[in-house]
Amino acid sequence: MCAAGIGGTFQYGYNLTIINAPTMHIQKFVNETWLERNGQQLDSQVITLIWSIIVSVYPLGGFLGALLAGPMAIRLGRKKSLLFNNLFVILSAILCGLSRPAKSFEMIVLGRILAGLNSGVSMNVQPMYLSESAPMKLRGTVAMSSAAFTALGLVLGQVIGLREILGSEECWPFLLASNAVPAMLQLFVLPWLPESPRYLLIDLKDKDSCICALQRLRGHSDLSLEMEQMLAEQAAIKGQRPKSLCELIREPTLRRQILTIVVLSSAMQLCGNDSMYFYASSIFQEAGIPLEKIQYVVIGTGSCELVTSITCTVFIDRVGRRALVMGGYSLMSVWAVVFMVALSQQGHVSWMPYLSMVCIFAYILSFGIGPAGVTGIMPGEIFDQMARPAAYMICGSLIWIMLFVIGLAFPFILQGLGHFCFIPFLVVCVSTALYVGIFLPETKGKSLLEITEDFTKHSVKRKNVANGWSGPQEIKSTML
Repeated sequence: MCAAGIGGTFQYGYNLTIINAPTMHIQKFVNETWLERNGQQLDSQVITLIWSIIVSVYPLGGFLGALLAGPMAIRLGRKKSLLFNNLFVILSAILCGLSRPAKSFEMIVLGRILAGLNSGVSMNVQPMYLSESAPMKLRGTVAMSSAAFTALGLVLGQVIGLREILGSEECWPFLLASNAVPAMLQLFVLPWLPESPRYLLIDLKDKDSCICALQRLRGHSDLSLEMEQMLAEQAAIKGQRPKSLCELIREPTLRRQILTIVVLSSAMQLCGNDSMYFYASSIFQEAGIPLEKIQYVVIGTGSCELVTSITCTVFIDRVGRRALVMGGYSLMSVWAVVFMVALSQQGHVSWMPYLSMVCIFAYILSFGIGPAGVTGIMPGEIFDQMARPAAYMICGSLIWIMLFVIGLAFPFILQGLGHFCFIPFLVVCVSTALYVGIFLPETKGKSLLEITEDFTKHSVKRKNVANGWSGPQEIKSTML
């Protein structure tokens, strides 16, 4: 789990935050580089544009990585995909680390694209690998660790980016190149672990290697029940080949599952959690925290997400996925309302900035309760082995597209709605909580065939209701 996570979703969180600390230093470097090349300084708006490109190419790389993850997982396998994926981030580290000696800010742009490519692949392949390797009773706990590693990456990125560590003007190239360290760790550790047993049995049809992998993962435990379940899944999809993205979208029997991951993946970015980080510094400053201390307090926001992710890793297989997601979005809806009220009254009531601080931490904690982690594991639980890689392509692509959309749209939302800018996020949270409560069956402790049956039953029930069928009583009365 640690071997997969440290070079997997950890990289997403880490690369997301290490770019924040050296903002001013990189902008200065861009201006100095342009001055040395062309003999004139850049206009401040052009510097801002170049900086925006440096930031926005990361989700672009992530989107491309999400599309690449499915074919990689099918052709290379889950473990080899994670290992090969480290090549992208090592190249990224080299480019960013050498950008200042080479006097090329274009190398930073290319490096960030490669870092995004790495994160896009790892965010899809890691939960796939973990969910396929975990025993059923611990499937949620193991797969949920992906969210914990993302949050750990966020926090460590904030810590390493402190001025006292690598966030200074002299050290920012080393900060951007530090993502090579977790990649090297994974390259040393992950080769000692086995491939996904399900991939070996169902995709490669190698039963002996599957049993060998299970024995290495489970020790001396009885494997008969687990093998029986996997063989049943293999028999259910006998003769099928891995679905492409287009084939999955056209498959009528999987429409509800596809709709579910579309809703959850989109809501994960459109719920406004990342926008809370936008407000954090200004709210903390208004609450009286000294400007030079705010960077340390902001680390607390990332720590909140880390704590809840670890906590949910422990409780997910007891409480269930559905309750955590629905509860998380419901709490976020409440805190969004309180936060907007607090923002609107900050100029009139002296203690409102403190209430705003509470809302920031509470909103991020609520996000970590379920939406942050459960979203990433759902494709692995509600799709079979042949559809799973393509399903993760949809999930990952939407997460990166929505990350880009919200980054582009939020300044305009803020300008148009002011203190009530969280109204769109409130609508997303309420709608998602209702969808999960009404349409998503619980997957805790169920085999894939049982989960598929739950989705099918729900679809048949809705179809019968839509057609005016009232059940056995109608058949009985017709016969009479």
